[in-house]
Amino acid sequence: MSEPESSDGQQPKSTTDPETVAEPETVAEPETVAEPETETDGNSHLFAVRTTGGQEKIVMRLLEARIKMGKINIQSVVLLSDLKGYVVIEAQDVSAMFDAIQGIRHVRGQLRGELTYNEIDKYLIKKSTVSELAVENTVEIIGGPFKGMKATITRVDQEKEEATVILLDATYQLPVTVDANYLKLVPA
Repeated sequence: MSEPESSDGQQPKSTTDPETVAEPETVAEPETVAEPETETDGNSHLFAVRTTGGQEKIVMRLLEARIKMGKINIQSVVLLSDLKGYVVIEAQDVSAMFDAIQGIRHVRGQLRGELTYNEIDKYLIKKSTVSELAVENTVEIIGGPFKGMKATITRVDQEKEEATVILLDATYQLPVTVDANYLKLVPA
């Protein structure tokens, strides 16, 4: 019986050898993952393309169809609702962007130079309305059944993104809980 135990004792020695071999393999993987990410970051540029007013969606869909067919080499097309008359194109260089917009209806030109991410991030990242609200602020309700009424905030719930307000236009104090997205601060 002592002989099988000694053979078991030899097996753990053989399992430690593959563990040391596995460690260099795991070290090599993150290096290969990190290299492509740094290559793609430096190659994209943002360009603003001027379109006919109200035709931004059509231009975006035409560009999207060309991307799917593989005719153009651009990374993305962004339609910003606050930026009327423009579509933002992400491309490797100016010539790729010009090739993409060549012959597309409703394209009226391109803004000179490139856009930086800092110029469009305010359109991409929506700030929570709740962060701007505080107790005792006067607000106007811009949606829902009380639309157009003015109110004073009595309580703000950050987690639910709601505010409890007292309507100023009512004949008696009526506390109402309203979604914070339906509130707009009124300048004092």
